[in-house]
Amino acid sequence: MIDTERFLQARKEALGRVGGAGGIGTLSEKALHAALKSYYEPDFESREVKVGGFVADIVGENGIIEIQTRGFDRLSRKLDVFLEAARVTVVYPVVPKRGLCWVDPETGEIFEKRKSPKKGAAYDVFPELYKIKNQLMHPNFRLCIPLLEVTDYKYLDGYGKQKKLRATRGERIPEALLGEVICESRWDYLNLLPEDLPEPFTTKTLAKAMRRAQTQAQCAANVLYSMGVLERVGKEKNAYLYVKKQEE
Repeated sequence: MIDTERFLQARKEALGRVGGAGGIGTLSEKALHAALKSYYEPDFESREVKVGGFVADIVGENGIIEIQTRGFDRLSRKLDVFLEAARVTVVYPVVPKRGLCWVDPETGEIFEKRKSPKKGAAYDVFPELYKIKNQLMHPNFRLCIPLLEVTDYKYLDGYGKQKKLRATRGERIPEALLGEVICESRWDYLNLLPEDLPEPFTTKTLAKAMRRAQTQAQCAANVLYSMGVLERVGKEKNAYLYVKKQEE
């Protein structure tokens, strides 16, 4: 169950510590990462703790919590160590509601705030899960996906008349916690799939339901099949047909 009040307090603490929007692009720790760390562990002493040669974001009564606001490319080696030491929760935020602000790189003036058409969904985690799929079935592994409202800041230092092409990305400021998806057992990962997904389905069908590229759908099917929660029941031309297995 989410705690919106605690999240807003964590956001306030994070922005105060890293300098707020005025320090966009110059911060030693990103505001989004800092806010999530404060939310999931209010006790400062439990943050940034060394475990087996690596530094964990949080070590507390709920085990190790590792917050990944980007990709999982470097996570696997950490997990090899952390999973043998304690229960590990990997936190990967997804942004269903996004605003966009442009920043003048010379004056720091922030203007032109608008809603972004980009909408994240919980299934956007699958390409990252593919990188650690051999560790997902470890009994100590747990996934947490906070669903956030975020404001992205970009500098007007790019190409084109409006200087927006290839513009430098600034901070991602968290505004609100909208929900949370938890995956503890392998069957929970089926809940990441779109609700309106027909069965049986191919990765092309899945991509259409997700409104994402087929490569992302292929990652999802690969991960879920390797976890034993999808079953192949035949082929449609050269494409596998999948159905969800019943929980055992």
